[in-house]
Amino acid sequence: MVQLETLPDSGEVQNYVGGSWHTPESDEGRDVINPATTERLAHVSFSSEHDIDRAVETATEAFEDWSARPVEDRIQPLFELKQLLEEHQNELAEIVAQEHGKTVDEAAGEIRRGIENVEVACGIPTMMQGGTLLNAAPEIDESAVRKPLGVFTAITPFNFPAMIPLWFLPYAVATGNSFILKPSEQDPLVAQRMFELIDQAGFPDGVVQLVNGGVDTVNSLLDHDEIVGASFVGSTPVAKTIYERAAQNGKRVQAQGGAKNHIIVTETADLDFAAEKTVGSAFACAGERCLANDVVVVEDSVYDEFVEKVVDTAKAQTVGYGLEDETDIGALISAEHEQRVREIIETGLEEGADLLLDGRDVTVDGYEDGNFLGPTLFGDVEPEMTISQEEIFGPVLGLMAVESVDDAINVLNRSDFGNAASLFTGKGADARKFRHQTDIGNLGVNAGTAAPMAFFHFGGRKESFFGDLHAQGEDMIHFYTDKTIYIERWPDA
Repeated sequence: MVQLETLPDSGEVQNYVGGSWHTPESDEGRDVINPATTERLAHVSFSSEHDIDRAVETATEAFEDWSARPVEDRIQPLFELKQLLEEHQNELAEIVAQEHGKTVDEAAGEIRRGIENVEVACGIPTMMQGGTLLNAAPEIDESAVRKPLGVFTAITPFNFPAMIPLWFLPYAVATGNSFILKPSEQDPLVAQRMFELIDQAGFPDGVVQLVNGGVDTVNSLLDHDEIVGASFVGSTPVAKTIYERAAQNGKRVQAQGGAKNHIIVTETADLDFAAEKTVGSAFACAGERCLANDVVVVEDSVYDEFVEKVVDTAKAQTVGYGLEDETDIGALISAEHEQRVREIIETGLEEGADLLLDGRDVTVDGYEDGNFLGPTLFGDVEPEMTISQEEIFGPVLGLMAVESVDDAINVLNRSDFGNAASLFTGKGADARKFRHQTDIGNLGVNAGTAAPMAFFHFGGRKESFFGDLHAQGEDMIHFYTDKTIYIERWPDA
């Protein structure tokens, strides 16, 4: 059972507004369920319009003082937060494993990635600099000065409930803005625990705040006149809606959508290594991640050999409770989502794919009611099949054969999505072609998952991203600030 200092005996998940904890006012809400045990962990009530008004008003007031503070002062709480997150990393990982379903090791890796963004944001004194040009015109010097903009919000998904808030929060406040997080209502407990640490880190009241809720809460944030920008990560249909609504309300917006990621395996690849990394990419976090590569396009000369290696590697995966050490694949987030993945598997069978490994009958001793699926593999997949085109977000992997690397790249580029892809090869010419010809935002060569480090932005194209400034890295400085051009002339100098 998750234990939080600020979770009352009633189990009501709390908002953090103005430096104190409050139960959301709305009568709407939902239980937070451990997807492996089906145990009720807490209840989250959704924030009312009044709750949102109070949070935004407090953030607006806090912005006036915070934005005027020296940048060195603004990053000091981030240094403290980095230390606190590291000290409590194991505890946070256990909370994620309980409310999300992923393994503790996967959760710990997620938190480590989040901490890296805090580290990068501590470099804002350098990253936020604009630029100066002396003698831009006769007797005139000209410079660009970055300035914060006000109150920002982020609406974050269930699949990385600790990491993704840290894609945004550190950069927003380091650049001088105030920030309101709306985490997923499916697993909000790790966000509450992180905000307990944020409360210790020394941010002034109102600079960083937490509100819980559902669709109405999100709409209230997007419609609020005092919020200047919004960030979102989630499915493509919702990302489109967020992007349109925020833009219509005159806000800056970045919306990361869904994905359908591919791996290319060439005849010169190390097939054992490629099979290991392919299985890791497809089935980590039970496939519930936007960087999961769930279609593998293989040169036909090595197709049969590679498929055999992937099947053997996948069969070795252990499905179980994320808190148990031997578990490789944990539970899916909800019974509803598990059912959706099962329906897609059935669609793959109906459309003629060859079921090489069926994970639908997996059982986990002691957790028979949990939302579990084992690794599922399809062979002889065709590009027009549903399992080739739609994001599955579950432990399902499809394999198809092609004649050449050119044909494989063509399969990638025909996808409506453009989030990530990986290539396994022993030829530099293949890698260069892959780099130059694919219309994909994150590329990896001989790497199973193309996950950018925090000092690079998280790419995404086509139906995978809406906006023009991405999460992480330098893009966040541009998103959270605007440049004032300062032109200076002193005739009597």
